[in-house]
Amino acid sequence: MPRFKLYIEYEGTRYSGWQKQQNSRTVQGTLLKAADEIFGSGKADIQGSGRTDSGVHALCQVAHLEVKTMLAPEIMRLKFNDKLPHDINILEIEKTAPNFHARHDAVSRCYVYQISRRRTAFGKNYVWWIKDKLNFNKMQDAAKEFLGMHDFSSFAEEDKEEKSTKVLIEDITLKEDGELILIRITGSHFLWKMVRRMTGILAEIGRGKMSDNDLKLMLSRKTNSAAKYTAPPSGLFLERVLYKGDSPKKELTPVLPVSSFIGRSGHK
Repeated sequence: MPRFKLYIEYEGTRYSGWQKQQNSRTVQGTLLKAADEIFGSGKADIQGSGRTDSGVHALCQVAHLEVKTMLAPEIMRLKFNDKLPHDINILEIEKTAPNFHARHDAVSRCYVYQISRRRTAFGKNYVWWIKDKLNFNKMQDAAKEFLGMHDFSSFAEEDKEEKSTKVLIEDITLKEDGELILIRITGSHFLWKMVRRMTGILAEIGRGKMSDNDLKLMLSRKTNSAAKYTAPPSGLFLERVLYKGDSPKKELTPVLPVSSFIGRSGHK
C-alpha cells in the first residue's frame, strides 16, 4: 500500500489533543474524517509522529497517510485543505517509502513554549501569561539540569502505553524576545505532560520559589510534587519532528511576538 508523508500545522485550542477518541474532537479524528470524504470510508489510515495534549498546538506535526490512490500529492493536499476546518492545515504532502512510519522512524522532537511577561490582547491562546517577575538567568541556569538521559517519571502523568519513563534531552534553549521567554526543548521523545511540567518548574525557579536543588531531587527520585506546577497547554507548540539526516533548527523565534510597550508616562 502506498504511503505519503504529511506535514501539518494546527491550532490546538478546540481539540482534545492529537489522538482519535470516541466522543471528543481531535486532530487525528478530523483528518481521518476528511480522508473518508476524499478516498471513501475506511480506505485511508493516518498515524502521527506522536500525541500532543489537549489544547497544544503544532507548527509542523508529521504523519503518514496510507491509501491506495492515483491522486498526486499536491492534489491531495488541496483536497484535504478544502475539507479541513480553519485551524488545521496541511503544509505539504510527499510520497515516501512504503515502510516509513511517522512515529517509529522519528529520532527526536522539538517543542517550543512561550511565556509572556505581560497581558496580551492577541495572544491568550498562544502564551502563558505570568504576572510575577521572573529571573531569566536563574531559569536558564536551572534548565541545564535537564540535559542528558534522565528518568522523567516525576514530570509525567501516568500512561499505560509508555514502556519507559527514561528520556534523552538533547538540547534546551531559553531566549528572551520582547516580553516573551521562549523555551525550546529537543528530546528523543516526550511523556504525557512532561514539557509542560518542565516549564512549570522552570517558572517556579524564575519566581524564586524553587531552587536547582529542588529540580535535581525531582530528577533523582519519583515525586508527585511537579504535577501542581503543570504549565497550561496554550503556550506549547510542537515545533518540529526530526528524522535521520534532518538538521535541528538553529534560530529560535516567537510564534506570536509580544512586544514591549512604553507609553507616554514611561511605564510598561
